[in-house]
Amino acid sequence: MAHLRTLAPIFSLSLLTLALSGCLSSGGGSDSNDTSRPDLSLGVLSSAVDQVTGDDVLITIEGDLALVDAELDNLELWLNDTEIEPSRMVERNGRLEVLVEGLTLGENRLELHHSKHGQLYSMTLTAYPETGPVFSGPQQYPFVCSVVQQVGVQPLVDNQEGGYPVYEGETVVGYSRDCTIEPKVEFLYMNTEGDYAPLPEDRSRPADMATTTLTDGRTVDFVVRREVGTLNRFIYSFATLADRSDADDAASTDLWNGRLLYHFEGGVGIGHSQGRMSDDALTPEVLGLGYAVIYSTGTRADTHYNLQVGGETALMTKEHFVKRFGVPEYTVAIGGSGGAIQQYVYSQNHPGLIDAGVPQYSYPDMVTQTIHVGDCELLEYYMDATDRTNTRWQTTENRSLLVGLNATDDYPDPLYDTKTQLGFASAPGSTECIPAWRGLTPLTMNPHFGQAPYQDQMQPPEIMADVHWTHFDDLRNVYGVDEQGEPRTLFDNVGVQYGLEPLRKGQITPAEFLRLNTLIGGWKQPSEMVQEGSPFLPPNTAANFDPWSSRNMNLSADGTTPAPRTEGDPLAMNAAYEQGIVFDGQLNIPVIDWRHYLEEVLDMHNSHQSFSSRQRIINRMGNADNQVIWFTDTRPTDTSDPSRPRPQRNFDQTWMALEVLDQWLTNIRENPELSIGENRPATAVDSCFNTDGSLIAQGDSVWDGIINEQPAGTCTQQFPTYTTSRMQAGGPIEGSVFKCALKPLSTALVDGTYGSWVPDTDEVAQLNAIFPQGVCDYSQPDQGRPDS
Repeated sequence: MAHLRTLAPIFSLSLLTLALSGCLSSGGGSDSNDTSRPDLSLGVLSSAVDQVTGDDVLITIEGDLALVDAELDNLELWLNDTEIEPSRMVERNGRLEVLVEGLTLGENRLELHHSKHGQLYSMTLTAYPETGPVFSGPQQYPFVCSVVQQVGVQPLVDNQEGGYPVYEGETVVGYSRDCTIEPKVEFLYMNTEGDYAPLPEDRSRPADMATTTLTDGRTVDFVVRREVGTLNRFIYSFATLADRSDADDAASTDLWNGRLLYHFEGGVGIGHSQGRMSDDALTPEVLGLGYAVIYSTGTRADTHYNLQVGGETALMTKEHFVKRFGVPEYTVAIGGSGGAIQQYVYSQNHPGLIDAGVPQYSYPDMVTQTIHVGDCELLEYYMDATDRTNTRWQTTENRSLLVGLNATDDYPDPLYDTKTQLGFASAPGSTECIPAWRGLTPLTMNPHFGQAPYQDQMQPPEIMADVHWTHFDDLRNVYGVDEQGEPRTLFDNVGVQYGLEPLRKGQITPAEFLRLNTLIGGWKQPSEMVQEGSPFLPPNTAANFDPWSSRNMNLSADGTTPAPRTEGDPLAMNAAYEQGIVFDGQLNIPVIDWRHYLEEVLDMHNSHQSFSSRQRIINRMGNADNQVIWFTDTRPTDTSDPSRPRPQRNFDQTWMALEVLDQWLTNIRENPELSIGENRPATAVDSCFNTDGSLIAQGDSVWDGIINEQPAGTCTQQFPTYTTSRMQAGGPIEGSVFKCALKPLSTALVDGTYGSWVPDTDEVAQLNAIFPQGVCDYSQPDQGRPDS
């Protein structure tokens, strides 16, 4: 091979720095203690050394800057005992980026040699196929391809037995299990109407082409190069500004401002699908500034909610962008709902993947939402059916006493007339459980209910028949399986005293509290569940009417004997913590947690979730200096359509948040000796805004009163937050108690658990019958934690 000097561009020592990512394997090192030997080594820029995917890797040479320049003529690279020439060598971001090709699957030995001193350094690189997996375990099959519908490209044939059919003309020539395609490049332009359109094949300039102004002040044509392919079986997209004259295979970086945005997306999916693309892959607000945007259907939560697979996919997606375009100045993430969850969870699980984030409409994670969302239909069924003669539940707002979430007559219950005609005692309005969460229990817990897009095209036709459509089966590699081979489950309500807080406040009577906890019951295990009824599936008859999924509940046999509660598997809970499915509060990046205020329309993205994350961060790190919380108002709500009130989403604070994060990250680079919190710019502060984006209030105290005992702050007063069923049962705002510690009822009767209520002998007997194992003690940690 030629020495590296002959392959490298002219060095600019003033631009080189020692800041490197990736770092080295513990197996690397020099073969000699000779002090005359140049003290140079290798670092990996594109991934961890043991998580390379594909046959190439982006590396750098580490060492004293002047020494690197002086010795470059004498340096050589060797891969698996063979001298090699790098495929690309450029100076970017103050370092030499060297692309090495020719890796084989498994372990590879990469060495840095000196013409006089021999081997200076070696490292072991472990390479995996681009189809994955790397660390997520056996992949899910069957797996439905969607590249034909989403990209217009047939997947590659990888077997002749079955899967997604691959056609030549009208003839099936084989099948695809992994849904792989060769990368495809297209050029788009933004027109003056604000829409993307294909660039003409002759690359001529359309008359309606828009221009855009970059962060460096240049004004250029708004042309986008978009590369689409597959990684870890999911569809990825790389988008950057380009010149009309760029070749398809030329990853031009002239218009890239060096910033990378990863756009995550939300939804709820149960896997077995390659997923769908969306416009979020082409975010014009940042592409037009010169950012690059990366995206994957594997980091879209309505494809799946396996955050182990999602994190693996995100790492691979960024890795291949870096190998294609170079190391970004920084990587910032945006994304709402499940896209926000991914930011919290991946920043915890994969340090270095993203440098900052704007979680929009956030939750801390998905899996701890199932704790209280799993209560929704249990409580709705209790109020509608079991306790139908109690007029208290016919007043909509009273239902918040049990579910905690907001309830209002402004959002009518769409099934009110049907319920009343069938003899159920419904309230005219809705709790958040109805418009927001109804259907989530069957989707995540019932193995018979789900399906994947385009699954009807799979061959042979019966290939999907044995799929178990549950969150637990989707994550069987995480949660494990029991002795019968069934996935271990998480939902647990043993010892939960529903309605404890309203009992203590005198808002429900002791008799109502006792009846509720006697008859509330729990959920059957997925293996015991049956298919859903109406309105989920026909026939729409009175006999089949079951919007609560009550056929899959554990109910009282006689209406007086306590209904069985559900016990989750501690091994599954342990695994959720150990494998990073739970956001446990470790936040090592700056985030601006932003949401529109949507409580009045019972949107599922309820406002207390931002503070649930904050409390977890405080519990783990001692402070929440890395997290800023912003709300933007959407009121007054548009009620022109009484069946569907609409919020006024007039202003999106996301782009303002990105500007603040840019300054925050600049401060971190310039002041590395300071903490993330100490580098916060003055604009990175808790705030709330009007519908037009104008500031209402900002400061460290604006959210007081939510997770502290201070008087309510200005934003707290302006934007009321609600609770959950488990908070109404005495649980904490962080909402991450899968299985509560139990204390004897005898202890609860004397330690103030029941406030001023002193149960008589018969009531104590009822409590003992309901809670033979004891009642929840939320002063103790989650018993699902591995260290509990």
